[in-house]
Amino acid sequence: MERVQLPGLELSRYIAGYWRTLDWGKSPQQLLGYLEAHLEMGISSCDHADVYGDYQCERVFGEALQLKPELRNQIELISKIGICLPGCKGYDLAHYNTSAGHIARQVERSLANLQTDRLDLLLIHRPDPLMNADEVAEAFEKLHQAGKVLNFGVSNFSQSQFELLQSRLSMPLVTNQIQISPLQMAPLHDGTLDFMQQQRISPMAWSCLGGGRLFSPQDPQARRIRAELQAIAAEVNAQSIDQVLYAWVLALPSTPLPILGTGKIERIESALAAFQIELTREQWFRIWVSASGHNVP
Repeated sequence: MERVQLPGLELSRYIAGYWRTLDWGKSPQQLLGYLEAHLEMGISSCDHADVYGDYQCERVFGEALQLKPELRNQIELISKIGICLPGCKGYDLAHYNTSAGHIARQVERSLANLQTDRLDLLLIHRPDPLMNADEVAEAFEKLHQAGKVLNFGVSNFSQSQFELLQSRLSMPLVTNQIQISPLQMAPLHDGTLDFMQQQRISPMAWSCLGGGRLFSPQDPQARRIRAELQAIAAEVNAQSIDQVLYAWVLALPSTPLPILGTGKIERIESALAAFQIELTREQWFRIWVSASGHNVP
């Protein structure tokens, strides 16, 4: 597995996404086995968020990790904070909170749930219109000085939002986790990936398969993309259209780190084959055209 060097942090090129942990229905022992299996394949980076699974996914992962705590030093734990969901936390309305107090509380909660003393990477989950960049920077600095968070980044931020927060920090923001897919090509055209490449910062790519939308029979855009992926899969001897799609994302010059949201180890094994697929420029743009519904200008 290729390793990617970020400012101050090295991650595996693929990242294991744990946002659907509760849906997998795995026991702690089974979840530990899954972690060990993808770690053996070289996928050492694990993506979490405090809100996943109604604030329960990190706890379940932590219970599995405690069955073999020595694995902690072999993995990179990533978490996200800033989204407040109604339900068990007592909120009436979903909203964002990037206040210093909330950041500190949620990091402590994530550390307790994951049963670890540190996060390798903490991201602001969504842009917050009420974000005070000075306040966030101060919270980050305190967490870093305490050794509770080693690196920081953002998620779903625009270039200007990224630059605003970075302007207040003495340490670099190491990544921006954004949706990258033929079903979500805005980052390719709105300057987000250009900026990442300019800064030599690899973005993390979530929902490369469109959250299952790619396989919707009712979605005309998804049908066009699937047909093109199937044609190219036959040309490159790929076993699945997933492999072709991951190869399409991996070809981007900003060096995205795709997050694999599956709990099935065979799906991860399949995704690894994408590294052996080298799309021609014409094949890459055929997927672009199928997603856009028109030829390049």
